[in-house]
Amino acid sequence: MSLPDFPKSRRTPAAAALVLTLTVGVPALGGAGARGAAPQAPVTGAADPEALFTSPDPKLHANKQVVLHIVRDLLEAGRWSDAPKYLTQRYIQHNPNVASGLEPVMRFFSGMPERPIPDRKSWRTKVVAVLAEGDLVVVATVRTLPHPVRKGETYTTTWFDMWRIKDGKADEHWDGATITAAAPSPAPPTR
Repeated sequence: MSLPDFPKSRRTPAAAALVLTLTVGVPALGGAGARGAAPQAPVTGAADPEALFTSPDPKLHANKQVVLHIVRDLLEAGRWSDAPKYLTQRYIQHNPNVASGLEPVMRFFSGMPERPIPDRKSWRTKVVAVLAEGDLVVVATVRTLPHPVRKGETYTTTWFDMWRIKDGKADEHWDGATITAAAPSPAPPTR
């Protein structure tokens, strides 16, 4: 995403900062940190993630509350039967692994186990920050991955999801996902 992708009316300094934050990202794993020359400060989440989904601005607060329910009720608790409350029918999906539309998204996540909605300080998802500007809400979360060089070790980095809110529901979604490799096909039987 780049600032030219935003309509001219939305090119505010805050939007530019948001795009810069989302596109500059983390250095490639081939850098000094991957080899161990520079220690990493671990990414940590807020003790009370729900406190991040608020704003003194009524519009931004309402938008953050929609995203709170998406993250907590749908993604965290697997309550995908509630998705129509928070996602539009057309729900444009920019994750290359999931089709657009409410029904395809619900189908994609249908295998998630349903859990109780966690209390405000018991989320499994570790939320770092929640930012809102206009009709956009960005949630940054901790992501723990296997270290590519130090076998058996993990490291943390930051994942993001961004939603566009329209008429009180999420209408569009972006994240940093890449296309996942398909499982290799079994070799044909030999004769």
